[in-house]
Amino acid sequence: MENRNPKIRAVNLGGWLVTEGWIKPSLFDAIPNKDFLDGTRLQFRSMTVGKYLCAESGGGHRLIANCRGTPAVGKRPAGSSSQWKTFRLWRINERLFNFRVANKQFVGLDSGGDGVDLVATCDSPGTLETFEIVRNTDDPSRVRIKASNSCFLQVRTEERVTADYQCDESNVWGDEDPSVFVMNFTKRLEGEFQVTNGLGPQKAPEVMREHWSTFIVEDDFKFIAENGLNAVRIPVGWWIASGPNPPRPYVGGSLAYLDNAFSWAEKYGLKVIIDLRAAPKSQNGWERSSSRDGFREWGDTDDTIQQTLHVIEFLTSRYTKSLSLYAVDLLNEPLAETLPQETVSRYYIAGHNAVRKHSSSAYVIMSCMLETSSKELLLPDANSLDRTVVDMQCYFLCDTELDTIQDTLPCFYEDWFAQLESLATSNGPLIFVGEWVAEWGPNGATEEENQEYVEAQLKAYGRATFGWAYWTLKCAEDHWSLEWMIKNGYIKL
Repeated sequence: MENRNPKIRAVNLGGWLVTEGWIKPSLFDAIPNKDFLDGTRLQFRSMTVGKYLCAESGGGHRLIANCRGTPAVGKRPAGSSSQWKTFRLWRINERLFNFRVANKQFVGLDSGGDGVDLVATCDSPGTLETFEIVRNTDDPSRVRIKASNSCFLQVRTEERVTADYQCDESNVWGDEDPSVFVMNFTKRLEGEFQVTNGLGPQKAPEVMREHWSTFIVEDDFKFIAENGLNAVRIPVGWWIASGPNPPRPYVGGSLAYLDNAFSWAEKYGLKVIIDLRAAPKSQNGWERSSSRDGFREWGDTDDTIQQTLHVIEFLTSRYTKSLSLYAVDLLNEPLAETLPQETVSRYYIAGHNAVRKHSSSAYVIMSCMLETSSKELLLPDANSLDRTVVDMQCYFLCDTELDTIQDTLPCFYEDWFAQLESLATSNGPLIFVGEWVAEWGPNGATEEENQEYVEAQLKAYGRATFGWAYWTLKCAEDHWSLEWMIKNGYIKL
């Protein structure tokens, strides 16, 4: 019965040992020049030709300035100029940056010829690929870009951009100046890489260790146990297994707080699910997997997979004797859009074996691959493996067109209730709703309507054969915080 009906009711400890900026925005307050963090996506429109800088063909060629504005919705082909004109920052320090392009090369000075032409051909940035963004103090959207030769970029023609413009930074920022660009922000990332690299090696250890020691404490485990929950799901990053001095910019020391979590869980009778939320090079390109620049590069090489297996084996062996170790989640939210399913399936089998080297009782959780273009869940084949669980995360955030509870619930039941019913089999893996949230979209919803919506979700997710975990315990956004929801009477367990 224990094997087939564990039925956990858990909460995620999100934003604790793996940073997500929206959960605790104040972590980023001390970062100098924090508009320019790793992965920030920028576009630069030339004032003289009225078009955008872009990497020709997305990279591998020269830098030009002939990209127009964003095409109409539905008319934007893959690999189009909308991607070619977007540059992703790699932050060196608060002043200096690299620009990465769509094909993953870096913009730099052409080492041939007279050394002033711009190309995007380098796979590993160095001095020639280093730039400074100089902003106009009166209008910060107007910028100049200074290259490593101390000259500014200028647009000579739509087909030629050079780094040979010299001027005093106090010069007039006029529309006829070929070195002036209008800068647009198109996306920002605020994850572990951004906060630690942004703070730098001097500030980051102090800020992160203060956060780890105060954001989740023993009283939180007591609160969890007293409010009808029996487990915690703890997101961790791959660097937790790298000792006291992990690769930069990560900060060592989070392992001690995971040790504390196991001690507190044992004290209050809670189960622990270890969730590998961030794998080396990022399994989905999102900030919550500590992507540096939004590219998914986990799985591109066998080295990233072997590193990940080492982390799984390290964590399982460390906590296998703890009565609270209940499950190991091998990889959170691998993205099917860019990641072959065969790669993930092979990793899941190897990860299951890594757990079994040290524990015969811990459940092994395998996350569905999310296909963002179709919103379909690609399920791992776990039937041949013992004590396995499939994690399908259920974020039913109400469509703004469905403005009453009577409109919402039929859609919810059709969407998730039926899917959970169809996945539950007598001899297959158990089903886990690893994340869900009780945020209902319509403004002006009454407390009773919100509670009815919560109860509907609890009823549906109660059908998951492994159980569920709310996202998350604490959050700046009230309805995403289970602590707030419980204390304000929206959720009663």
